[in-house]
Amino acid sequence: MDKVAIGIILAGGKGNRLWPLTQKRSKPAVPIAGKFRLIDIPISNCLHSEIRKIFVVTQFNSESLNRHIIQTYSMPSITSGFVQILAAQQTIDHTDWYQGTADAVRQNLTYLWDKHADCYVILGGDHLYKMDYRKMIKYHFDKKADITIGVYRIKENQTYRFGIVKVDPDGKVEDYFEKPTDSAVIDRLKSPLAFFKKICVPEEQQILGSMGIYIFSRKALFHILSRRTEADFGGGIFPPVVFDGGYKIYAHLFSDYWEDIGTIKTFFNAMIELTQPNPRFDFYDPEMSFFTHPRFLPGAMIRESSCNNAMICEGSFITQAAIDDSIVGIRSVIGPGSRLFRVIMMGADYYQGGEEYEPNQPECKELGIGENCEIEDAIIDKNAYIGNNVKILRTNRTAIRTETEQYVIQDGIVIIKKNAVIPENTIIQ
Repeated sequence: MDKVAIGIILAGGKGNRLWPLTQKRSKPAVPIAGKFRLIDIPISNCLHSEIRKIFVVTQFNSESLNRHIIQTYSMPSITSGFVQILAAQQTIDHTDWYQGTADAVRQNLTYLWDKHADCYVILGGDHLYKMDYRKMIKYHFDKKADITIGVYRIKENQTYRFGIVKVDPDGKVEDYFEKPTDSAVIDRLKSPLAFFKKICVPEEQQILGSMGIYIFSRKALFHILSRRTEADFGGGIFPPVVFDGGYKIYAHLFSDYWEDIGTIKTFFNAMIELTQPNPRFDFYDPEMSFFTHPRFLPGAMIRESSCNNAMICEGSFITQAAIDDSIVGIRSVIGPGSRLFRVIMMGADYYQGGEEYEPNQPECKELGIGENCEIEDAIIDKNAYIGNNVKILRTNRTAIRTETEQYVIQDGIVIIKKNAVIPENTIIQ
């Protein structure tokens, strides 16, 4: 790639809609696919796109995220690449924590200025997708753009979740509106079919949602953020900057799989889809591998069990169990006679009695799922103990949200909290 690009991954959000998975960790640190974390997605995309200088901006509940990044992405000193954490801090110039996405970048302009770059690729730390950013960077410079916004075609009933971008037939941004709900406003924001005809087969969906992926030229980034005070890019910076007309802003359409897994429902559905034949997102693509912390665990030990549409991760022990449409994370233990259907089991950080033993765990019991358990439509966070004969069934779950000290029921899904202890013979439904 001729142009020098620096990646900036915004990983400081609270992730309230993913509670309780974000009770003890930041959203980008949430485990996915049994062995990865969400932050591995944008970092891996950057590395495959030959972006070797990456800043990760962190803030809330960042200890496990920071530790994961340090353990995973240590680059040799003989290279010029790095993955560097920019944690929220109080300085002489800034006494507040990050107030939003734009403010997080603004407070770190000093560090960015010292690193020469032709452009800055600003990314969210909580989306599931594969993307070669080199294509978007090339588009950005071909258009001689100051800002390029990554966009995704969405349905009209999804506009409340996105910043909506309207373009002209050439892709130049004419309007930007954050999360509209009024039908008249939504109609006004529909982009012309001529734009889609240049790129892909036109469909009824003429609405472009922002993916939270932005490319700024060096001059535009420093000029805009040093003069404007809005906290966020979507709800603050873009509407007045687009209206002002002083900058060349283009949209780059992405047509492959992309999912904002910002809620329990979208997270659960995206993970379960990974277990199905021909999923839209493929972790097994040899052309686009994803990186994570190497744990050097042995392969899973599976005895007298049936597994169908299941991802079983290394270091697991499964005995006489039935597992369907489920993900079983690293170091998981599943006892005899237990049945899992549509379960995301995140596994454990250690084996029982190991050096990292958690004092609130019952020392005489093994982490994982005991004997003769039935579990359906559930997320089991790390280091949980589920006793014998526990039933987590989907028969009587209502739309009413329920939370206890050990679990949450949200959108018909039971989420067992990290380090939770579910006693024997418990029934949750």
